[in-house]
Amino acid sequence: MKRSYLTIPLCFFILAASLWMAHYVYSDGSVVTEVVKGEAAHPLSFMSEEEYQRTVEFSRTKEALYFASVGFDWVILLFLLGAGLSSRMRNLAINRFKRSTFGQVTLYVVLFQLITALLHLPLSWYRHMVDVNYGVSNMTPGAWFSELLLDLGINTLLTIPVIWIALLIIRKKPKSWWLWLWSATVPLLIFLIVIQPVFIDPLYNDFKPLQDQQLKAKILDLAEKADIPSQNVYEVDMSKKTNGLNAYVNGIGPSARIVLWDTTLRQLNEEEILFIMGHEMGHYVKNHMLWGLAGSLVILLISFYLLSIVYPLVVRFMGRVWGLKGEQDIAALPVALLILSLFSFLVAPAENYLQRVHEQASDRYAVEITGGNAAAGVTSFQKLSRLSLSDPNPSPLVKLLLYSHPTLSERIRDLEEMAKQQKTR
Repeated sequence: MKRSYLTIPLCFFILAASLWMAHYVYSDGSVVTEVVKGEAAHPLSFMSEEEYQRTVEFSRTKEALYFASVGFDWVILLFLLGAGLSSRMRNLAINRFKRSTFGQVTLYVVLFQLITALLHLPLSWYRHMVDVNYGVSNMTPGAWFSELLLDLGINTLLTIPVIWIALLIIRKKPKSWWLWLWSATVPLLIFLIVIQPVFIDPLYNDFKPLQDQQLKAKILDLAEKADIPSQNVYEVDMSKKTNGLNAYVNGIGPSARIVLWDTTLRQLNEEEILFIMGHEMGHYVKNHMLWGLAGSLVILLISFYLLSIVYPLVVRFMGRVWGLKGEQDIAALPVALLILSLFSFLVAPAENYLQRVHEQASDRYAVEITGGNAAAGVTSFQKLSRLSLSDPNPSPLVKLLLYSHPTLSERIRDLEEMAKQQKTR
């Protein structure tokens, strides 16, 4: 088979594999934890049969859509290459900005982002409508499209300098570019972590100091015990977007923020909120963010090294067919993104496992800092499952590939075991 005919069958194979995976996940009835009806970890102990069925249907639909979208993402990148769109965008950028590499990168990235956003739009809209139909999302079509455009704008603005720097490094360091690029990525990631709570998050939602002064004082008391340098607690108006629950501590040093969704404030009682905040503070105290950053940098280093091996091989093998002019051609960007996406998918189970370990440790920390109140954790997780339509007991495959947290049934069982141990002391 000629190389020019390889792209189409490869796209069909990827789509078929992703759709098969989506179907398998949707129809898989196995569970991670065998629980007996009547246990706190059993779904029917905190939701009705109808609610549980609806939760399972929603969760499996979203999981199936995830696997379908992964294959679709890869096919889009191959389509840009195989249809010659990437090389045409490069030619347009070069003709428009003949002497400016930054101008060429800017125009190419803008076109790339617009085209991929348009190609993703039908599937993204369908995922949104699933959320709306199941009552998880409250976003109007106008609000959804506005946030989509905001995402597009921010991602484009952040991507342009990254690609420009990467292209300069590849051209100046053709053999060791992967190490230099990784070195340039380290301060960029740290910078983004620092500025996100203060400059990026407020673009999406309105943050204001927590209005409940009594609850605020108790949360800050917990923060003082945890030695978290925060003088304020923020609430964010997520109810206009979702009925889900969440709370978090993000940022580093002076940008550290304690944040509660207003849905969490409305649906959880005070003890449950303090447990959730204790959990989030556990991540901060145990330096999970820094460990996560370190792990991401190690994985990124390995990914860039592997990319430096695989990327040239693919460009040499298919470059002429796709209209590429070598490894330093910006039109080869979809090749690099495709390879990195494949690596990310393969390493995801290991990353998820490490994050689940961190989540379990934070659950235990929350019990400790709230004076052994494991019961509040149990009821908060039960409400989280019921209100967010989160399957408390998914299949082992879904947990392996998608879950960065232990399943809710596992977390409830772990908390119950902690409560038993405390009673025997």
